Amino acid sequence: MVKFYFTVGLVLISNSHLFAQTDFYQGKQVKVVVGFTSGGFYDRWARLLSRYMPKYIPGHPSFVVQNMPGAGSIVATNFVYGVAKPDGLTLSFPSNAIYLDNLIGRKEAQFDIRKFNWIGSPVREPMIFYMRTDAPYKTIQDVKNAKEPPKCGSTGTVSSDFTLSRMLEETLPPLKINTVLGYPGGAEIDIAVEKGEVVCRGMTASPYFGREPFLSWHKKNFVRLLLFSGDKRDERMPDVPTIFEIFDKEKVPQNSRRVADVILAAEKFGRPVIAGPGVPPDRVGVLRRAFDQSLKDPELLVEAQKQRMDADPESGENLQKLAKQILEQPAEVIARVKRVLGN
Repeated sequence: MVKFYFTVGLVLISNSHLFAQTDFYQGKQVKVVVGFTSGGFYDRWARLLSRYMPKYIPGHPSFVVQNMPGAGSIVATNFVYGVAKPDGLTLSFPSNAIYLDNLIGRKEAQFDIRKFNWIGSPVREPMIFYMRTDAPYKTIQDVKNAKEPPKCGSTGTVSSDFTLSRMLEETLPPLKINTVLGYPGGAEIDIAVEKGEVVCRGMTASPYFGREPFLSWHKKNFVRLLLFSGDKRDERMPDVPTIFEIFDKEKVPQNSRRVADVILAAEKFGRPVIAGPGVPPDRVGVLRRAFDQSLKDPELLVEAQKQRMDADPESGENLQKLAKQILEQPAEVIARVKRVLGN
């Protein structure tokens, strides 16, 4: 009999928790703040998940996406950290390299990534470095030996385009890249490449294989890929060397490789979804479960495949651990990363 009442008690507690969350989210709207302009993969993932996550949240709130570009997503991340109410009604897609702002202590970054509630990431994101085919740089070695550095576009100081360029300069001297900052999003950089304002860009790999203008560029041989940041070569670009192959060829020392590992950790963050600090743990749990279930939804996966969006999800719990671990670096590594990123 005691066991019976204990079991009934657990059921009642569980149901009361469910009812509480249903009551909270019923009729509510969740704002999803994207740190970049529309059309890119951060924006596309935000809009796709915003259609599916409500299915798995008790009360089925509506989701609305708001683009808030600026400073490589620092503007949006500051908003979610210090302005948005900690009620579980605001989510954000920041840059996957936003942790670097904390690591080097950039004053514009008014947040601590360890205090965010990490909801999950739909995909890991290794990087590529592309160059206009008509530019006089056929390999990374050509860039290293060039008298005049190539001009590359960048959205901000923690964006993949900027961090990859600075990492290459740090690990492969005397390589230099002339970075043009201030583009509001990747799409604007691509237009600049077409116009000849810049000739190169570092970016995550999935958009290159998943959207225009890259699909047309590939057919026209408009750009070439000079490197891939993954552990091994990608079957979609079998002739493109990994950064580690380049490091081996150039005999890059171990201490420089460790700096590269910190910068390339953005790949593990993927396309992260975060909530601000102070959100009640039970609501964080609801959002994480909704994210996890959405990434298992067959209809979402079909949509992602049709849009050429890779799905390789990472849990919010694992990202929470990574956010803490990545900031625990030796002083000498942090000093070098600060120098790399110009702080």
